[in-house]
Parts: sequence; structure tokens; C-alpha cells
Amino acid sequence: MFKSKLLKPILATVLSVSLFFGSVSPLSPLNEPSIVHAAAKPPATAVKSKVTEVIDGDTIKLNYKGKSETVRFILIDTPETKKPQTCVQLFGAEASAFTKNALLNKEVKVELGVETRDQYGRLLAYIYINDVMFNKTLLEKGLARVAIYKPNTKYLEELQAVEKAAKGKKLGIWSSANAINGGCAPKVVPAPKPVPKPTTPAKTEIFQNCTELRKKYPNGVAKGHGAYQSKMDRDKDNWACER
Repeated sequence: MFKSKLLKPILATVLSVSLFFGSVSPLSPLNEPSIVHAAAKPPATAVKSKVTEVIDGDTIKLNYKGKSETVRFILIDTPETKKPQTCVQLFGAEASAFTKNALLNKEVKVELGVETRDQYGRLLAYIYINDVMFNKTLLEKGLARVAIYKPNTKYLEELQAVEKAAKGKKLGIWSSANAINGGCAPKVVPAPKPVPKPTTPAKTEIFQNCTELRKKYPNGVAKGHGAYQSKMDRDKDNWACER
């Protein structure tokens, strides 16, 4: 009887502690900061649009709600290719080509940021192609780096993790210190044009008159021929001694 009375409060205490710790998993919000992950599909508010032009790796033009708009991708920055007073940076051409190949004339979905336009009037957006965020794809390929401009930071932690993975694999701009520091791509020197072979001047032949000339050239000769003489081209049609 005594043992039974003594065990009851001990068992109750053990049970309470077990329930408490069982409710707090290592992945619970108490132990991990809140991270917004890009959904498997774009949000319902994303707008279908058709890409009409690719300006560079992170900037495009598209038909947005019936109006032509320039769109700058949120949270990423690709190497420069067209910025005034700036060289074409390493992997800039590759980023532009990748974006052009993936998006030009394709239908995409546009998710605007909290701040919808930048100081140049461009739309600020996350772009989805085949329900995959393209901003993220550029980071995965090492063709862009994370660029933070508040308040558009919705997927920041996720994109930083993707960037970190590309750095670890030394992809694209992370493959060399020069590229990491925004170094210039080597200028492409056009191949020299082939030098035309010198033309051999026509051998001059002198005939006293058309009668003599026609003995060798029955139909006369054109201007530029070695036997052509302007005095024998009476009708000035650039053909001497024609019949």
C-alpha cells in the first residue's frame, strides 16, 4: 500500500516531463528561425506574362497585363554586360545567354515584390518558368549572386542557401577570384579579314583596227579586256568591235 502511494506521484511526474519534451522536436519553431520557402508552384497572385526581350541576365521585358514592362529580378544580381562605364564582367555574357535561352518568347508567371518598382520604374519580381523560380535557378548555376534590397526579402534565407551551395561547388562566378571580384571578361578580338589576292592585270594587245581585232576575237571584246581600246568602242557601250 505504501509503495503504491509513493509510486503514483513519481509516475505522474515522469509522464509530464516525457510529454513536454516529446512536444518539442529539434525542428520546432522554438529551435529554428522562420524561413519562407519558394512554393512548389507560384502563388495564386502571380500573373501570366510573355517575355518579349532579354536585356541581360537579370532584366527582361514582357507583356504584363497588356502593357510592355521592364522587369528586374528580385534578390539577385548577374554580372554586368551593358552598364555604362562598366566593362563586360566575367560570366555576364553566359548569364545573359542562359536567360535568353530559357525565357525569350516564353510564358512566365510574375510575382511582384512588396516594393513593386525601383527608381528606374522597372517592375521588381520573382519570375517563374514551368512553375520553377528562375531567380533561384540563376543562383544554382553560379550565374548570379544574392543582392539584398529591402523590403523585398521574402525568400532571402532560401536563396542565400542556394548561393552557398553554388559557392561550395565553385560554379560560374564562384570559380575564380577574378570573377568573384567582378573582373572584366577578355575582349574578343575579331579574326583578321583575309587579304584579297592581287588581280593579274589583263595582257595588253594592240590591234590597228576592228578588222584586225576580229580576226582573233570575232565578237569583239569587253571593256577591261587587254585588247579593248575606247577608240574602237564607237557607241560607248563598253564593248569594242562588236558586230
